[in-house]
Amino acid sequence: MFELHHLSAQDLWDWIRRGDTTAREATEHYLARIERLDPGLGAFVTVTADAARERADRLGHLVPTSRPLWGLPSADKDLYDRAGVPTRSGTTSLPERPAAADHPVVAALDAAGAVSLGKTTTPEFGMSSSSETRFGVTRNPYGTDLAPGGSSSGAAVAVAAGLLPAAVGSDGGGSVRIPAAATGLVGLKPSRGRVPSMPGRSGVGGLSVAGPLTRSLADAGMLLDALVAPTGLDEPVPYALVTPDVGEVPFTAAAVRGEGRFVLGVLEGSPWDDTIDVVVDPAARAAVATAVREFDALGHGVEDVRMPSVPYGAAFRVAWETSAARLPAVPGIDLSALTPLVSWLVARGQALTGTQVLDAMTALDLFSATLIRAFDRFDAVLSPTLALTPRPLGWYGDDPEEDFRRQCAYSPWTSMANVAGLPAITLPVGVTPADHPDGAGLPMGVQLIGRPGGERTLLALGAQLERRVRWQRRHPPGW
Repeated sequence: MFELHHLSAQDLWDWIRRGDTTAREATEHYLARIERLDPGLGAFVTVTADAARERADRLGHLVPTSRPLWGLPSADKDLYDRAGVPTRSGTTSLPERPAAADHPVVAALDAAGAVSLGKTTTPEFGMSSSSETRFGVTRNPYGTDLAPGGSSSGAAVAVAAGLLPAAVGSDGGGSVRIPAAATGLVGLKPSRGRVPSMPGRSGVGGLSVAGPLTRSLADAGMLLDALVAPTGLDEPVPYALVTPDVGEVPFTAAAVRGEGRFVLGVLEGSPWDDTIDVVVDPAARAAVATAVREFDALGHGVEDVRMPSVPYGAAFRVAWETSAARLPAVPGIDLSALTPLVSWLVARGQALTGTQVLDAMTALDLFSATLIRAFDRFDAVLSPTLALTPRPLGWYGDDPEEDFRRQCAYSPWTSMANVAGLPAITLPVGVTPADHPDGAGLPMGVQLIGRPGGERTLLALGAQLERRVRWQRRHPPGW
């Protein structure tokens, strides 16, 4: 039987604008699914049903119907403030009080016409790819004993399970791409400076940027258009460092058309190879082989490229620790309530000297320049997104240093795109075979890393692959 969540985000937007359904009907449909299914998944930490209904009813008076997300149910990752709603940030260390103002990403989504249904879960301060928090566990809809990855855990689960048509997460080391790959979604990390509301001018290394989590390439392009060109805001958003060239088509158009022939590199090695033992599951290699075969059949040039040998792991760890060092200054924080991982990161970050931080930033700058130079002859570089299948709950353990090591071993190819400021997308190309020891049918994604500002190329390549693999037809149980 057909239901509204079977529509893509783009199709649902078309239906609402044509009058085939209404924003209120779409809101009620997704709220009902959240009420019924989310107790077993834990995608939402807060549901704002009354506010969502009120906004859906008043939407035509607030936002023009021409806006790119008009009437679409959405949600806010619980690191982003929404005025009047508590921001829990995956932690019990903060007092529960309503936020005073909207985060720029929240304001951009509202200006695009989205209807927020609440706040999606995230591990503590977004500093882990785990999905287990003090508020409960976020579970993978492909197996509720499995983790969905993080830190945009709840957003990915909500989209994969049909609790939302699409969502926006944030990605500082893979936090959009990791959960997208583990739950069978498309996840796009834009270039540093591409999204005006997160232009890369804050935080050590400018690692984090907002990006779409969707079931299709067209939906990813639509959400990126909304993030990149927000209109109707009461206050101007910070400027973008990467602006469209004259004559460039919208991201949605690039994803829908899926045109072009490109030269692709297939990456051997990872930046963590000299620091940790990276074990790659055969299913991850098989997903890459599928993508290579399909891209070759489409007429793209495909060549091998080796990971440049430049120190990386120690410098990235300093950047991650430094980003935690400022947490004790957050008003009202109870440091004794932090999880072991974040407490460990805070202690290590506060023990660093200014010279150590500057040396690490210099090393990451060298790594970035070397990586971009090594990838320069390719339009995109292909790798697995994750080295392993979706991890079982509890896999990260209680020892913080081992937790951090396992995070890096699980996603050894994601953080380098953040460090270099490059766009990167995960595509749900494969699934584990029937005889896989971790189980059959688990999502396995591949990653494409593009040139600076090369989101349209990634969307076009993804659209071409999507037409051949047709991953939109795959859904978890309960769909």
